[in-house]
Amino acid sequence: MQSIQNYINGELVSPVNQNYLDNFEPATGKIYSKIPESDSDDLELAVIAAESAKSEWANMPAEQRSNLLMKLADAIETASEELARAEAIDNGKPIAFARAVDSYRSAANIRFFANAATQFSSECHDMGSVGVNFTLRQPIGVVACISPWNLPLYLFTWKIAPALACGNVVIAKPSEVTPMTAYIFSRLCIEAGIPKGVINILHGSGPAIGSPLVNHPKIKAVSFTGGSATGRAIASQIAPMLKKFSLELGGKNPTLVFADSCKDQASFDNTVSEVARAAFSNQGQICLCGSRIYVERSVYERFKTALVKKVRALRIGDPLVEETQHGALVSKAHYEKVYSYIELAKEEGGTVLTGGNKRTPEGRCSGGYFIEPTVIEGLSSECRVNQEEIFGPVCTIQPFDSEEEAVTKANGTEYGLATSVWSSNVSRCHRLSSQLDFGIVWINCWLLRDLRTPFGGMKSSGMGREGGLEAMRFFTEPKNVCIKY
Repeated sequence: MQSIQNYINGELVSPVNQNYLDNFEPATGKIYSKIPESDSDDLELAVIAAESAKSEWANMPAEQRSNLLMKLADAIETASEELARAEAIDNGKPIAFARAVDSYRSAANIRFFANAATQFSSECHDMGSVGVNFTLRQPIGVVACISPWNLPLYLFTWKIAPALACGNVVIAKPSEVTPMTAYIFSRLCIEAGIPKGVINILHGSGPAIGSPLVNHPKIKAVSFTGGSATGRAIASQIAPMLKKFSLELGGKNPTLVFADSCKDQASFDNTVSEVARAAFSNQGQICLCGSRIYVERSVYERFKTALVKKVRALRIGDPLVEETQHGALVSKAHYEKVYSYIELAKEEGGTVLTGGNKRTPEGRCSGGYFIEPTVIEGLSSECRVNQEEIFGPVCTIQPFDSEEEAVTKANGTEYGLATSVWSSNVSRCHRLSSQLDFGIVWINCWLLRDLRTPFGGMKSSGMGREGGLEAMRFFTEPKNVCIKY
């Protein structure tokens, strides 16, 4: 059985104390590898390596750093099929999805910020004959990047790429639930010639390595993506230490469908298809998934019927089969949690329109963690199923009668990550964009990403922004220099 290794000071190494966790394949429910349960001893080695590399990497010309990151992006592209297969096995997602999203986006993240390293500029404020102020944006030093399990390599690279591009050195902790692609990435860093100590990757659980990492005095900034409860815990620990932190947390995202988005059959079909994609991509395990669907009453019955038909047609099965559209949930614990919300929905008065069952595919996946994509009707906006993040293939659908009601329902949770609005009324779209309390508002689309734009949420969905200039600014310290003539 394969044992994953940590990546410290440019080398793949076993954990100091030889402690390991089991790594399960979600589609089969079987252990298929071992993961280091890293601890403070491993962290000290990584900190020493990062500290020794910090000055050289920070002072390296931006063009040279950019070239090294470009080589790393090339290595990811070359290994894209290996990475997609590893992601499908480790996460349970369909391999076609892993190939189109995870592998592609991971290379794109590195390449984008490699370019940004040579284009990042700072401000200058002329005081006329008196003098001038200019701003230096300097790397912070050793930073921690903690990434989640749902899009493992995609979100891992989304964090480390801007940190490295700005001249920081990184100690990263991928999720212990889906560690395999980060392990492969370690090998690619060696192949690409990334200098020793610039990137260090420690595997393990939150209590064993995550908490020591964020609390270590040599760590000067923390970028975290994950659950809101964990984000609050991290903030409470490190805020008194005066460290910089960015938290990209959970979502309970609404989808608003207005009747004018369904004015002809082509528009109607496109809206139904995209709303279904927004709800069930990656088995609903994306923080941006639209799990609360609100439809204008005049088209509600027609839309509901078409949506249910679309969802029922999704092909559930082995993630390694190309035709599979809906794979396994990431772990047994998460599988049971998601199913408990389906049972709760029934208790709260909901009606399951489609799905709602655990699924047992034939063959090698008979022990896997499969739940049918589920659409539920008849729940109040205040019930737990409509208030709490499920993070699985479960969505609810409700009618609304007015624009004001739609906005009230959409804004009616503690979360504020993303929303999508489907309407051909341009004035309405502009109006709602300012009224909806979300960090991201998609109009007549979902998950249409531009890496230059700020990414993040409001309320319990996080603090700070990632992406583009926002990420580059987070991973640098601004220093004003005032010169009197």
